[in-house]
Amino acid sequence: MPRIGLDLPTLIQAAAELADAQGLEAVTLASVAQKLRIRSPSLYNHVNGLPDLRRHLALKGLDLLTAELNGAAQGQTGDAAVYALANAYLAFARKHPGLYEAIQRAPDGGDELLAAKSGELVGRIVGALSEYGLKGDAALHAVRVFRSMLHGFVSLERQGGFGLPLGLDATFQMMIEIFLTGIRKL
Repeated sequence: MPRIGLDLPTLIQAAAELADAQGLEAVTLASVAQKLRIRSPSLYNHVNGLPDLRRHLALKGLDLLTAELNGAAQGQTGDAAVYALANAYLAFARKHPGLYEAIQRAPDGGDELLAAKSGELVGRIVGALSEYGLKGDAALHAVRVFRSMLHGFVSLERQGGFGLPLGLDATFQMMIEIFLTGIRKL
């Protein structure tokens, strides 16, 4: 029987907090159970093992990131929209490093909900880049470039890869401007 007061959102929130504090790899059924002060078998009333728990973390991360991007870019177009999306992406990765890590894998072909949530996120970025005349495959390639650029910066920052005494935010803004200069030339 499920413990009174324990439901799926509570479980996912505890796992998200653990992931953000200690990294995604620290999220195990045992660690989440310990955080919730329950026995691990009780989690199976809500999730079907660790892969299902991580899937729920990815869904939560996608929902939060999409909401952040939508809020940041609302009413923005062109360069302002791209800057808003990039800055919101970086802020999300800094605030939620574990959830950020959870959303990095492409969804399995059979997971329609995860695919839909991922598609919504990609669609938001495609919409912002449409101002530059990018359509079809060209738009998707541009999203890949944008995501790769942002992810590279986030990863280097998280791993301490920027050792010079220069402001990281200035570097980040320069990176976005270089991206926009390239997009404008396409």
